[in-house]
Amino acid sequence: MRKPSILNNKHYPEPSVFNPENLLRESRRQNNIPKCEVPKICVLDPDGDLADWLKKEGKASKDKCWACYHSELYTFELSGTKIGVIPFAVGASYAVLVAEQLFVSGCELLISITSAGIISEKLVEKKFALITEALRDEGTSYHYLPPEEPSSISENLLKQLRLETENGGSSFFEAKSWTTDAPYRETQSAIVSMKKEDVVCVEMEASALYAFARALEKKVICFAHLTNTMAQSEGDFEKGEEFGSLDTVNLISEVLEIMRS
Repeated sequence: MRKPSILNNKHYPEPSVFNPENLLRESRRQNNIPKCEVPKICVLDPDGDLADWLKKEGKASKDKCWACYHSELYTFELSGTKIGVIPFAVGASYAVLVAEQLFVSGCELLISITSAGIISEKLVEKKFALITEALRDEGTSYHYLPPEEPSSISENLLKQLRLETENGGSSFFEAKSWTTDAPYRETQSAIVSMKKEDVVCVEMEASALYAFARALEKKVICFAHLTNTMAQSEGDFEKGEEFGSLDTVNLISEVLEIMRS
């Protein structure tokens, strides 16, 4: 059988010719953006609900240091810590494009909190799932990790977060996800197969973000906000008060406390 072309010409140890530092350098030059750092902790907010709520409440301001051509970064204070949030980073390739640029701009920990469809309701314990491993059904991860390697959270981060889940006091539970780049090709047969793999949810970013993090040794944590069953019933996609923003802020605060301990 012929190997899929996406797996050809992957030279994993070799550095890229095109890199985020150079792109951001040109953006700063063209747009008169000062060379300064973004917050050390940043959040990807694919739905944009958190950023919208923070702006509405007057809690967030646009970051002057962020030089990305394709996105906006807002900052807010949480428990005395400045946090950056980027809305609408939807999909594997865009999420990793943004992540690459964040980590060369001063970010040291990236938290992704994405809406996810529930695959196995019987495995769902709470509304937030800490994604420990994501099945790779997208293209971006194959540019960072060989196909035989799993896309999973780092052992060190998992060890820190697991202490919280083991004592039962956390707002999240550990789960395996399915990352797809074709949300409208979630067929019943595919869903059945994922259930057999003990997959809890389906989303669009985690496997690529974890592959990037493993390859470049960056700190990335991916959460799934379990909000829907792929719109198979009317009234689906309810995230909670303020479109889930209050719960999301509490989750971020919880992670900050864990990281400080």
